[in-house]
Amino acid sequence: MTLPAPLTYCPDLLSYARRPTREVMVGHLGMGADHPLRVQSMITADTRDTPACVAEVLALAEVGCEIVRITAQTKIYAANLRHIAHDVRAAGCQVPLVADIHFKPDAAMEAAKWVEKVRVNPGNYSDKKKFAVREYDDAQYAEELERIRAEFAPLVRRCKELGRAMRIGTNHGSLSDRIMNRYGDTPLGMVESALEFARIARDDNYHQLIFSMKASNPKVMIEAYRLLVARLATEGPDWNYPIHLGVTEAGDGEDGRIKSAIGIGSLLADGIGDTIRVSLTEDSIHEIPVAQALVRGCGGHSAGGCGVPPQAVEAASRGDSSITYQRRKSSVISVMGHELGGERTVRVFTTQDRWNAIAHKIAAMGEFKPEVILEQSGVCSLDPRDTAAIAQLNAAAEPQLITVADGIAMEVIHAFRLLAASADPRHPILLKDTLSPAPTQEGAEAGESELDTTLSAACNLGSLLCDGIGDAIIVRGEPAPGSSLRLAYNILQAAGTRIFKTDYVACPSCGRTLFNLQHTTQKIRAATGHLKGVRIAVMGCIVNGPGEMADADFGYVGGAPGKINLYVGKTPVQFNIPESEAVTHLTDLIREHGKWIDPPAATSHTDSLDSGMAR
Repeated sequence: MTLPAPLTYCPDLLSYARRPTREVMVGHLGMGADHPLRVQSMITADTRDTPACVAEVLALAEVGCEIVRITAQTKIYAANLRHIAHDVRAAGCQVPLVADIHFKPDAAMEAAKWVEKVRVNPGNYSDKKKFAVREYDDAQYAEELERIRAEFAPLVRRCKELGRAMRIGTNHGSLSDRIMNRYGDTPLGMVESALEFARIARDDNYHQLIFSMKASNPKVMIEAYRLLVARLATEGPDWNYPIHLGVTEAGDGEDGRIKSAIGIGSLLADGIGDTIRVSLTEDSIHEIPVAQALVRGCGGHSAGGCGVPPQAVEAASRGDSSITYQRRKSSVISVMGHELGGERTVRVFTTQDRWNAIAHKIAAMGEFKPEVILEQSGVCSLDPRDTAAIAQLNAAAEPQLITVADGIAMEVIHAFRLLAASADPRHPILLKDTLSPAPTQEGAEAGESELDTTLSAACNLGSLLCDGIGDAIIVRGEPAPGSSLRLAYNILQAAGTRIFKTDYVACPSCGRTLFNLQHTTQKIRAATGHLKGVRIAVMGCIVNGPGEMADADFGYVGGAPGKINLYVGKTPVQFNIPESEAVTHLTDLIREHGKWIDPPAATSHTDSLDSGMAR
């Protein structure tokens, strides 16, 4: 389809303003409008096990989770939501419950009787994904939509009758064959999939809707949400529905937290988002502090565009190009023997004092060492609001490495956007995670926590990298030299900017999971963590598994209890492998496809990076 132009997702890219939405009530809890950002999670227990589910719901509520999601695979599972809800309320907990529905309309109809909200996935509601290639003419496509309407409209009417909310939650990994064949595996396809279902709901005058556009790739996720918000605006002012944010299959540990911060934090910084879930391959209670920190750090700032000239605001408002990733076209320059700019590798900087502190380790760091010293780089620090300084820069004959000056009264993302828009593209940009660096480790300990520092750096740097801005980065908010370097490389990896280790797409546990995800992910990581640039997906079930294989080289997917299916891309190649043998089969598969290398005798690359740079 032809998109209207220009599409914009944010009224002002240089200052924060939360996107205005209508209010949607989930039980007693308000979302959108003037309500605070809500934090939610999902339990992992079997939905048929009432005591286990109730215990997990209460534990999540105890640590601050405001909404709890529970899977309902079939009508039998959904029927037990009655007992779970009863026992949760009997325990004095009023946290709203959400039924997670895939494939089964009858399960959704049953679940709506007992919980405050139903989540449906338009990619598989009443659809079985077959990866079928078929050309739909307009009449055939309309016929498919009428089939979907017949299945979906009864749920809409039940939710309207009972006062239930609904999330129309699109997943990049589970788009329907209908959408895939017309729009491809794209953010546009994700958005159109959701809008088709929303139009059916609106035809029944049902508006208790919340949207989500989840993906495991932060770039895809950011683009999909931006496009969704832009499309909602073009549909009309009454399409102002709240937004739920999440990076699906983010993984575990620091990698999972960084990937979540890049995707979720980038959107929150632009005022998009009314509720979030951080999806970690860890116990669900560990997701809540991360989500709370993201809301605290990225969920609202004072106006950051103070003193920005009107012409600069106009220059920074890039319209359609701000939705789709495109790397800024800078010139290539050489700094301390390293080329940067253009399509060259994004370089990692450090300060002279930090270089000195780890000088004795640099020879053993391989390709993960610091590359350029800030004080020796010749970088030009600018206040991007200073039009005279920008004019002088742009009049220079040669390209110049530039960055934003410390201490100016702008948020990091806004300041670098303005610099990128105002300076000639030929000037490469050094990104900073903060404009107020912590001078010492002791000073940092008195301020932000280590988690806050990690998430802030990932949000600021990752957002800009996913916007296509930045030719080099430096992390200064983390004062420990080794940790700041590790964080810089991990942000580049999570943003898909510079791949230096194995990339894992690992879903969070839920009641559909067919094996222990945390244990299995660690086993796979131990066997494959030395493989540079190989992407492995670890999926607990088939809901998103086959679709997310499109972004992975290899996939390890639960096919049945105790049985694993292995994928190459999104093509299944081995079925029903006993779980005890599956990791060995996976490594053999990687060998067969020419992507295996033997690990170093002493330590792997990632071990060297993590241990050699520890605090």
